[in-house]
Amino acid sequence: MTYELSHGGYVVSDDQARFDLDRAHRWIGGESYWAQGIPRATLDKAVRNSLTFGVYAPSGEMAAMARVVTDRATFAWLCDVFVDEQHRGHGLGKAIMQAFTEHPDLQGLRRKNLATADAHGLYAQYGFQPIEGVDRWMEIVDKDVYRRG
Repeated sequence: MTYELSHGGYVVSDDQARFDLDRAHRWIGGESYWAQGIPRATLDKAVRNSLTFGVYAPSGEMAAMARVVTDRATFAWLCDVFVDEQHRGHGLGKAIMQAFTEHPDLQGLRRKNLATADAHGLYAQYGFQPIEGVDRWMEIVDKDVYRRG
């Protein structure tokens, strides 16, 4: 069942059939600071295996996006949040956060995470705070993975 909400003439939807992967790849692979150079096939696989939101302008074009990596039972990681420059200033980040907080598949989760370099103020409005127990978290980062493509 498709989830949608309206926001000032825009529509936030989790309908993957409507999602504009070409536009998403231009944003995430070309303009984002976190995944520049990501191969289109990799982003396609990520989108297909995630709960993905597209935000659509009244004209129908995709104006923003976000992806949620989740098991829909215990955790969710909000990532790949991007608002097209032409559509900034219309509250689309807040519309994405409303969808993230209200989506039926994201209720009752024990943990919700995200990482951001520049939008702490937005996410704090929705209850996000610095991670406690960060000394317990570990990761493997392969900074060259997209170069090997």
